[in-house]
Amino acid sequence: MGKLFDSIDHRLQAWIEAQPMWFVATAPLSEDGHVNLSPRGHDSFSVLGPRRVAWVDYTGSGIETIAHLNENGRVCLMFNSFDARPRIVRLHGRGTVHLPGDPLFDEVVALHPEHPSTRAVIVVDVTRVSDSCGWGVPVMEQRGERDLIRLHAEKKGVEGMDAYRVEKNSWSVDHLPGLVAGGGAESGDGIEPTVAGRQ
Repeated sequence: MGKLFDSIDHRLQAWIEAQPMWFVATAPLSEDGHVNLSPRGHDSFSVLGPRRVAWVDYTGSGIETIAHLNENGRVCLMFNSFDARPRIVRLHGRGTVHLPGDPLFDEVVALHPEHPSTRAVIVVDVTRVSDSCGWGVPVMEQRGERDLIRLHAEKKGVEGMDAYRVEKNSWSVDHLPGLVAGGGAESGDGIEPTVAGRQ
C-alpha cells in the first residue's frame, strides 16, 4: 500500500498543510540515549519547496528535538489523517536549527501568526517522502486548538520566558546541550543540568 514520492508536489503539500497536527521523531547518536517523539500543532508548519519544510518551534518543557538535531540532524516527520479517508505521510531528512537573527528564522516566522512562545525555527531538507495506508488510525473530530502555550508565554513575559528556557531548555535528558534564552547550544556552557536532565 505504501508509495515513495520524488518530492512534495502541490497535491501532497495541500494534504500536509491541511492536517491539524504532526509528529517529530529524533534520537541521539548514543545507543543508550532516549529516542524522542513530539506532537506539534497550530499554524506553524510550512512547505518551503519540493524537498524542504520548516516549522516555528515553540518553547516547551524539554529541548530534545533541538538537542538531537544539533548533534546529528536526523529527523522523521509523520502526518496522518484523522478523517474518513486514512493516510500516513512520513518525511525523512536532515534538520537544522535557526535562531532569531538568522535569515531563515525571519523567513519562516513571517509565514505564520506572531507567537510569544517562539524560540527557534527548524528547517528540514527532505531526503525521503513516503506514504502508507493509515488503516489503524482512528477517525476523530477536531474541536479546536489549545491556547495554553500562548497564555503561558504571555503570563511569564519576555524575561520570564528567558528564565524558563535557562531552566528547562539548557540540556536534553541525555545531557546534550540545548538552548538558553534565545542563544545557541554553547549558551548552556557552565550551566549544570538539573536532576531531571540527568535521568
